[in-house]
Amino acid sequence: MSTLNISLLQQPLAWMDGEANLNHFDRLLAEIQGRDLVILPEMFTTGFAMEAAGRALPQGRVVEWLQQWAKTTGAMIGGSAAIGAADGAVNRFLLVEPQGRVHVYDKRHLFRMADEHRHYQAGQKRVVVDWRGWRILPQVCYDLRFPVWSRNRQDYDLALYVANWPAPRANHWQTLLAARAIENQAYVAGCNRVGTDGNGHQYSGDSMIIDPSGNVLAKGAPGQEARLDASLSLDSLREYRQAFPAWLDADTFTLDN
Repeated sequence: MSTLNISLLQQPLAWMDGEANLNHFDRLLAEIQGRDLVILPEMFTTGFAMEAAGRALPQGRVVEWLQQWAKTTGAMIGGSAAIGAADGAVNRFLLVEPQGRVHVYDKRHLFRMADEHRHYQAGQKRVVVDWRGWRILPQVCYDLRFPVWSRNRQDYDLALYVANWPAPRANHWQTLLAARAIENQAYVAGCNRVGTDGNGHQYSGDSMIIDPSGNVLAKGAPGQEARLDASLSLDSLREYRQAFPAWLDADTFTLDN
């Protein structure tokens, strides 16, 4: 399909209270109709807590909940959650289709300034999800600072970033989202939380949906709960890439894990 209808839910998160967060998003998802893709923030069941994996909802509960809402809304629904996996805890981006299929991406770049690398295992696999004719690259928060990892090899049309990105660095968030769209000639959507977490960190949201030219199609008001909606055009994306084929002059490289 040429048009992808996407929604981002810029919301506060209850600290370390999985069921409270699911209940909050229940009310929002009950209003969703006619969307193809709905995205929640990073660690949407707990907030960005280093101890989250040991106290968070199990993956089975989160996946079951996502499957229920994906089936109800007819949309793919996703966000990241702290998951206690067999080889160690991960910050896992889950994307679930209405038919129940689950796609998984584990956060590659762990935020050392909060000691995330001491509590979670880094993902090793770059993932591209095919959904309704679109190729979608899931990424998580700190990944945004590392453009090599999200470099478009002409293998994706939309990059998704979920985040708990603090307000003091909001300018970095907004600037880098636009840069990733422009340099990769792709749509970019960034869903950030709002409110204050259990460590006292404040989040301004500033969620955005950006077109390949860097134009902002939708933006959440700073510090406010918001639902952002946009319709993305695959035809327009292809026409833009054909008319301005900068990707043909990109440097080739290989990425070692």
